[in-house]
Amino acid sequence: MAITGITNPAAGAAAYANTAKTMQMPGIEAAKGESFSDAMKQAGVEAIETMRGGEKASASAVMGTANLTDVVEAVTAAELTLQTVVAVRDRMLSAYQEIMRMPI
Repeated sequence: MAITGITNPAAGAAAYANTAKTMQMPGIEAAKGESFSDAMKQAGVEAIETMRGGEKASASAVMGTANLTDVVEAVTAAELTLQTVVAVRDRMLSAYQEIMRMPI
């Protein structure tokens, strides 16, 4: 399954507005009044933890001490996390470039 990103800018703006209001994203426990940057920082920390879990599972598999199912699950989660991070990065760069093209 490939992540294609948001193709409709209006849907992206609505998603951002909804997130800014509630700050309740799956996997992120946001406090009331927490900023968007805090939520993104927390998501980044969780992404790093997921990637480290995939690395540890891979190392355990190489040593022969891990269950194959656990290794596949951890590596798949890490792969999906990486794809998500890349998609978010691409969208943020695209938004930045769009802002830079705006006339003053």
